[in-house]
Amino acid sequence: MAGGHQIIAVALSEAHVGWRLDRALADAVPNLSRERLKALIKAGALSRGGATLRDPAAKVGGDERLELAVPQPEEAHNEAQDIALAIVFEDDHLLVVDKPARLVVHPAAGNRDGTLVNALLHHCAGRLSGIGGVARPGIVHRIDKDTSGLLVVAKSDPAHEGLARQFAAHSIGRRYLAIVRGVPRGAAGTVDAPLARSAQNRKKIAIVAEGRGKRAVTHWRRLEALRQAALVECRLETGRTHQVRVHMASIGHPLLGDPVYGGGRSVHRELLNELDFTRQALHAQGLEFVHPVTKERLSFESAIPADMQELFNRLGV
Repeated sequence: MAGGHQIIAVALSEAHVGWRLDRALADAVPNLSRERLKALIKAGALSRGGATLRDPAAKVGGDERLELAVPQPEEAHNEAQDIALAIVFEDDHLLVVDKPARLVVHPAAGNRDGTLVNALLHHCAGRLSGIGGVARPGIVHRIDKDTSGLLVVAKSDPAHEGLARQFAAHSIGRRYLAIVRGVPRGAAGTVDAPLARSAQNRKKIAIVAEGRGKRAVTHWRRLEALRQAALVECRLETGRTHQVRVHMASIGHPLLGDPVYGGGRSVHRELLNELDFTRQALHAQGLEFVHPVTKERLSFESAIPADMQELFNRLGV
């Protein structure tokens, strides 16, 4: 350690001859992403025999001994808090959490603490890489505060970038369970409708004209007909804010308990009040992706939470 920097000795071999410098470093120092290494090289953090190397595209000539000065990650501004978490899977690069309803994912105005990020900073103390130069968990996707279920979080740069690429390519499998108002006539269907912030209410998401929003695709399947309701499975081809809630409402089947997109007076209001069910009936049940470092295909499933199970039982026909 020197001057707040960790000095990493890097040995490049003949196997790296002709490679770009940033690519060779990424191969030799796998715990740092290529983008992070490229930024460090441009900042003058790499040297050879005391001479600074600043060109990430420079070609490696052969056996080389380099020194990389990596600044110690800044501490995240958020406070680490001892909040119980249901960890489904964890290794050095990522973890999968089964988030309960009511837990906010990321600190924001009105929710500066008591969030999933605060909990992860405590749980992962000393075991987070400097994602973007800051010691923090990499939130690559989110689910609403009042939605329960599975969420994957990056702990290292390579995992963060690899997961982000999979989300961008829509190759991560996400399966939700929802209890909706009314029984869909068909057994299955697809809603392909672009979404954007509502012009009338910036806190809401709305279906907009083609070209004005981001493409959003939800594949739904009716699992069981209930009393003036149904249990449906929603598979996301894309993952937009409030996607399932808006798409299901758009076909006349809003989620029970949804305070934003649930529509007017519900025939289920008395039951929802009796059960004190005050959230949208939505649960992120399934999550499947390729581990960005080990390349193993991982699949996880979460049981329906007790409040939704009770609602389901009471609506049984």
